[in-house]
Amino acid sequence: MDIAEFRRRGREMVDFVADYYENIEKRPVFPDVEPGYLRSLIPSEAPVDPETYEDIMKDVERVIMPGVTHWQSPNFFAYFPANSSLPALLADMLSGAIGCIGFTWAASPACTELETVMLDWLGKMLQLPECFLAGTDGQGGGVIQGTASEATLMSLLAARCKTVRRVQASNSQLLEGEIFSKMMAYTSEEAHSSVERAAQIAGVMIRKVPTDDTYAVRGEMLKKMVEMDKAAGLIPFYFCATLGTTPSCAFDHITELGPICNDENMWMHVDAAYAGSAFVCPEFRHLLNGIEYANSFDFNPHKWLLVNFDCSAMWVKNRADLIGAFKVDPLYLKHENQESGLVTDYRHWQIPLGRRFRSLKMWFVFRLYGHKGLQSHIRHHVTLAKEFESLVRADKRFEICAEVILGLVCFRLKGEDVLSENLLKKINQKREIHLVPCQLSGRFVLRFATYLWCLIFFCVSMIQHGVSRVWLTVNERFFYFNECI
Repeated sequence: MDIAEFRRRGREMVDFVADYYENIEKRPVFPDVEPGYLRSLIPSEAPVDPETYEDIMKDVERVIMPGVTHWQSPNFFAYFPANSSLPALLADMLSGAIGCIGFTWAASPACTELETVMLDWLGKMLQLPECFLAGTDGQGGGVIQGTASEATLMSLLAARCKTVRRVQASNSQLLEGEIFSKMMAYTSEEAHSSVERAAQIAGVMIRKVPTDDTYAVRGEMLKKMVEMDKAAGLIPFYFCATLGTTPSCAFDHITELGPICNDENMWMHVDAAYAGSAFVCPEFRHLLNGIEYANSFDFNPHKWLLVNFDCSAMWVKNRADLIGAFKVDPLYLKHENQESGLVTDYRHWQIPLGRRFRSLKMWFVFRLYGHKGLQSHIRHHVTLAKEFESLVRADKRFEICAEVILGLVCFRLKGEDVLSENLLKKINQKREIHLVPCQLSGRFVLRFATYLWCLIFFCVSMIQHGVSRVWLTVNERFFYFNECI
């Protein structure tokens, strides 16, 4: 493919993507295929001779699309949103074209410096404490990780390293392995499974803290568990708090938990993977109160802030704690500017060495929507969730299972679990909309994560038109549930 053909095929691909989005709701949101469906549709070996672009695009529809779960569909209400947007898609195209691997500042200065500034921009939108921002001389700073799971793992490994050094400073005879065997991490029983997985990777023990009747961790319970473990000779060193849990969007009380962690020399990481986007709105910012006690904080703009996957924003209060755990400096990665004090080498902030130019899509999205546009996007989702909640409450056959704070509604049919299980099975078998369940207080619960087709918000002037369209969608979806009962 030469430049001339690339121009032509590029235009065709943009048209293909635009047509896909304009007609996405006509496609079944959930694929009707069996495991292994794809292998029989393509040859068992790569072609020896080149094939045509036309044949490849035909096979996109024949082979790929039948097996796609359409996350951008207005009929997708499962998991949490994975919003994309046209500005982010264009920025991703540019990132792929530039093709830099920004592991050091010298490898691509713009890649590093734009990321630092974008994390400061976003941190200011969230009203993060100044200590989390890099600025020009700050001790903290932000970094783009691939996922919130990576951020959790990074924070836990940094906490482990910091604790080992602290313990060895007072008892130099202790070996790392001895210390590891006594280290204890904590998280909510409602926390994402990635926290437990991070502890497995790090080779440390983890305990799940029971929650209150709102599915949130309170300070009293954590303090009790920490004191018990200390009395047993263990070393409490890490607590992962969740703001917006996956099952019910519950919020741990970090204003209570933070002082305990600080007093006990425990690293507090705050995982707000889904809910963090809402903090750009002042009316939801109180949900982040207590963040000043945290050592690190992370959320996923790729979930709800119109920046397509992958883009997980992580901040640390003291970047030396993170860098100190992972810094390895071979000669071939050194450069003459790294000791200037003005340079960030993000390879020390993450697990992999290489990294893409992901801050470009943040830059495009923030500039083309503005802070107000992002706030409108969040507010409409929350409004839709409240409307759906009211529809559920008005039907006496259903019950709401958790407080609706943001864009997630947890509900079920009253009675035995089998009723809700059968309802979900019928809904997903029709493949007209897609939901997933969770378990709350031992009961089978349906999760309805409101989704607003973000592309209609590309122009602020179109927002009102988009809202009326999705209001209809939410009402239709609730009555669709009635049809499935």
